[in-house]
Amino acid sequence: MSLDPTALIDATWPAATTQIAGGFLIREGRGGGSRVSCATLIAPFDDADITAAEAAHRALGQIPRFMIRPEDSALDAALEARGYIAYDPVSLWTAPITQMQGEVPPVTAFAHWPPLQIARDLWSELEVGPERQAIMEQVTGPKICILGRKQDRAAGVAFVALHEGCAMLHALAVAPSFRRSGLARAMIHEGARWALAQGATRFDMLVTHANDASNALAQSLGMMRLAGYHYRRESGK
Repeated sequence: MSLDPTALIDATWPAATTQIAGGFLIREGRGGGSRVSCATLIAPFDDADITAAEAAHRALGQIPRFMIRPEDSALDAALEARGYIAYDPVSLWTAPITQMQGEVPPVTAFAHWPPLQIARDLWSELEVGPERQAIMEQVTGPKICILGRKQDRAAGVAFVALHEGCAMLHALAVAPSFRRSGLARAMIHEGARWALAQGATRFDMLVTHANDASNALAQSLGMMRLAGYHYRRESGK
């Protein structure tokens, strides 16, 4: 199993556009966050290549930022020498899709596409705004919205998309008053049930190291924590 999550991200959480500059793949995020507005190294580099990548970012109106994977240690050092700040270390959690099956209480989680307006409104309320919702529309493969319900109200929402047998969870959000209620677990089980029916063999999620609740949830589900990545961005940006 490859530990490089970039192909899975690009398929299930794609940038608006991509281009090559200085041996880097540059993503245009249009306000959708670091995953869709970072550069990744795809060829040997020197300082001139980094400068070319920076210029491509600025031409898109973006702060230059780079994803640093375990194999990118030389790039990490070069960016640090330029004063780039490291931030948001992320882990890839994974498990066989059969392991992610579980009980979903009646009327607790519903898989559907396109998202109902109530799901879109809840995402926006929970800071997954129009820019990130637009990313979901850009996915060309199988995808689903999971709406979670508690106490007869919409209380959670998530997005799952498939790529080459892998189901990737994105944009999992639960209303504050319903956290630690088992809703996120039920929504994941519903997403995994749908993914298994689509032929998926693996279930993945990306979680920042700072997100204690999601890391604890992944661990409680028996998922394996694999090497991930971090970002570097220009100092003071």
